[in-house]
Amino acid sequence: MEHLIHAPIHDIQISGIRKIATAAARYPDALALTLGQPDFPTPEHIVIAADQAMRQGKTVYTPNAGIPALRRAAANFVKMKYGQHYDMDTEVIVTVGASQALDVALRTIVSPGDEVILPGPIYPGYEPLIRLAGGVPIYVDTRSTGFQLTAELLEPHLSPRTKAIALGYPSNPTGRVLGEQELTSIADLLREREIFIISDEIYSELIYDEPHRSISLLPGMREKTIVINGLSKSHAMTGWRIGFTFAPAWLSAHMLKVHQYNVSCASSISQFAALEALTNGIDDALPMRDAYRQRRDYVYDRLVQMGLELDKPEGAFYLFPSIAHLNLSSMEFAMRLLEEEKVAVVPGDAFSVYGEGYIRLSYAYALPVLEQALDRLETFIRKLAM
Repeated sequence: MEHLIHAPIHDIQISGIRKIATAAARYPDALALTLGQPDFPTPEHIVIAADQAMRQGKTVYTPNAGIPALRRAAANFVKMKYGQHYDMDTEVIVTVGASQALDVALRTIVSPGDEVILPGPIYPGYEPLIRLAGGVPIYVDTRSTGFQLTAELLEPHLSPRTKAIALGYPSNPTGRVLGEQELTSIADLLREREIFIISDEIYSELIYDEPHRSISLLPGMREKTIVINGLSKSHAMTGWRIGFTFAPAWLSAHMLKVHQYNVSCASSISQFAALEALTNGIDDALPMRDAYRQRRDYVYDRLVQMGLELDKPEGAFYLFPSIAHLNLSSMEFAMRLLEEEKVAVVPGDAFSVYGEGYIRLSYAYALPVLEQALDRLETFIRKLAM
C-alpha cells in the first residue's frame, strides 16, 4: 500500500547530515565533526530547575502558547539582547524546538504552489517542510558573495508566486551573517511587497564580533516577519526541544491554531527549564561563545594552512571549506575521509546543489578532538594531492 502515501513524502530524503552521522557510527574510532550540537552540558542550574518542576508536579498540559512566565521571559530576552519588542500575550509562541517553529510558520503562510526563496547553501530542513506545505522551494546561489544573500541576488527570483523568503543567519552551514548594509538593501527591496520573511535566528547568541541584527527591526519589516529562535544552541539544550516564534499578533493567532493541533504544547518540564535559562541564565551563552571563538580561530587557521579556501565565519559553529580542487564530489570526499582516516564531516551537497564542492565541519567539539581530527584531515588531503 506504499503507493497510497502522501506523494511529497516519497521525494523527501533523510538529511545528509544524519546520513553521514549514521555512517560514522559504524566506525567506533571515528572522530565526528558532523552534528551542530554543543559539547557543553546544559548548565546545572537549568537542570535543577527542571528537577524541581517535576517534583512539584508541574507535569500537566500548559497553555498552548506556553506558560505565561516563559513567554514573558522570552519577550524580555529578545528586547534586552536585540531590541526586539513583542507582546508576551499575543506575539510569542513556545514551540517544540526551532524545527517545529519553522513547520508552524510555513504551514500557516504557504498555500499549494506558493514559492519560498532560500539562499543556498542552506540547512536541509527547510525544503522538506516547504514541500509538505505544498510550496515550491526556489534557491538563490550565494556562492559569488561569500554566502551572503543580497538584494541584487534576490530580486531576479521574485515572482507573483513568491510567498516568503527564509533568512537563516548566522548561517548553517557557512557561519556567515548578514550585515547592516545587506539587511537594509533586502528590506528596501521587500518593503512594499506582500512577501513574508522567516528570520531564523537560532544562532543569534553565537555571533563573535558584532551585535546580532534582525531584519524585523528595520522600518516596515516587523509586520511581515516571523522571527524564530530557541535554546538549543545558546544554552546547550538540544534535547529539551524549546523554540519560539515572535510575530505580529494577527499572524501569531493563526500560527497558534496550527501549533495547537500539531503538538498541543511544548513539554511542561522543558518550559520550566527554559524559564530558568532565560532569567537566571540570561548570559549562559557567553562563556560558550568565547570557547567557540577560540575553536573557530584554530580550525580556520589549520584549514587555511592545508590550502583550503573558505570564508571565515562570523557566527554559529561551522566552517564550510571548498574541496572542489581535489576532484572529488563532496560525498565521495566525505566517505573516503571516513573510511580511510576515520573522520566524519558533512558533504556540502546536503545543503542544496549550491553546497557541492564543499564540506561542513562543526567545531562544537573540544579542542583535543578538533586537533586530532584535523591532523587526520591533513593527512588525507596530502594523500589526495600526491
